[in-house]
Amino acid sequence: MIGDGKLLTNAHCVEHGTQVKVKRRGDDTKFVAKVLARGVECDIALLSVESEDFWKGAEPLRLGRLPRLQDAVTVVGYPLGGDTISVTKGVVSRIEVTSYAHGSSDLLGIQIDAAINPGNSGGPAFNDEGECIGVAFQVYRSEEAESIGYVILTTVVSHFLEDYERNGQYTGFPCLGVLLQKLENPALRASLKVQSNEGVLVRRVEPTSAANNVLKEGDVIVSFDDVHVGCEGTVPFRSAERIVFHYLISQKFAGDVAELGIIRKGTSMKVQTILNPRVHLVPYHIKGGQPSYLIIAGLVFTPLSEPLIAEEREDNIGLKLLVKARYSLAKFKGEQIVILSQVLANEVNIGYEEMGNQQVLKFNGTPIKNIRHLAYLVDSCKDRYLVFEFEDNFLAVLEREAVASTTPRILKDYGIPSERSSDLLEPYLDSSECDQTINHDICDSPVSNMEIGFDGLLWA
Repeated sequence: MIGDGKLLTNAHCVEHGTQVKVKRRGDDTKFVAKVLARGVECDIALLSVESEDFWKGAEPLRLGRLPRLQDAVTVVGYPLGGDTISVTKGVVSRIEVTSYAHGSSDLLGIQIDAAINPGNSGGPAFNDEGECIGVAFQVYRSEEAESIGYVILTTVVSHFLEDYERNGQYTGFPCLGVLLQKLENPALRASLKVQSNEGVLVRRVEPTSAANNVLKEGDVIVSFDDVHVGCEGTVPFRSAERIVFHYLISQKFAGDVAELGIIRKGTSMKVQTILNPRVHLVPYHIKGGQPSYLIIAGLVFTPLSEPLIAEEREDNIGLKLLVKARYSLAKFKGEQIVILSQVLANEVNIGYEEMGNQQVLKFNGTPIKNIRHLAYLVDSCKDRYLVFEFEDNFLAVLEREAVASTTPRILKDYGIPSERSSDLLEPYLDSSECDQTINHDICDSPVSNMEIGFDGLLWA
């Protein structure tokens, strides 16, 4: 409870929820809560409860200061093994930018040795003064490690709340949109004409980021808003600590301007760029909860997403799509990888029944930008044949008149109410910023610079 009729919990606790109910400790009455905002990157959700009975006698938690190493911490929640409240104690083991499993993001977090298990999610962590220093959210499970739990810091929580207050909704944590390399090697620094032991090398700039207009491959970033960046990619943190460069970016809000000090071919200069949330070619979550889809004569098209990969499993998706999902960059805002998910068998699509999880690249010779673009191309087609071009030059050809007559019958046979999702019923507007021919080559992507993988991170 944070006051003003609002509650905090983890975003993964309310994901896909159709109704959320809450109850007070020691009370058997459940109250309906409304999800006001859900922060995917920071794994935080903001709820509201309108009933006055729920708030009678409630005292909101006070958000505390940033803890220090070895500070005592108490975690409260309802983990597996019982229905009553559970309290576990430990100490702060580490404070650093860590991987958030739910949002595939890197933000500041606390590592603690207090027992955290599934069911602790959304529960507060307290210091000895009774102040809330964060929200329990995930645990690291491995045969080589134990007693590693993670807490979302109050600085991240405050950023989420301020973002909501500023914009009336959650807009997300910004990203610089660059892939960086440390400059620890003296010969590497000398070749880049960097005189002192500082800076990080720009290896790649995402085409959709504002930094693409001011940064180039080979630039060396030596400062961020006048904060010196070391050759290991770290910046000063508190009195005698250092933390990764990404921390400074995460303190900004979407739309903020950052000033970068760079060295380009030996010349020092200052540039400014706008920081915005990253544009993902393959989204980690689906906005609205329901995927877009388009059915054409039994051929089911949908954008590739991480939830789809998880549902289909990696073996069924195929290596090519997995590589694109992990390493390809969006070349313009709104770009999607559109795949033929499955085929609803009918005489009109005979010979294509075994097709599934294949990327469609072109329709009647036109490169496909996203599923809205595909729907528009199909709807406006006047040709006799609908020609779909897939990876490895595979073709699927349908007769337009046969498609129009058989699609309603296929939908009826399979009990599907509509040939497309509701978001594709709106008129098509080409909002992409790409006027060039779409290139489907695979390229490196700055997905994460963290050494720890997501495999061992579980929601708490």
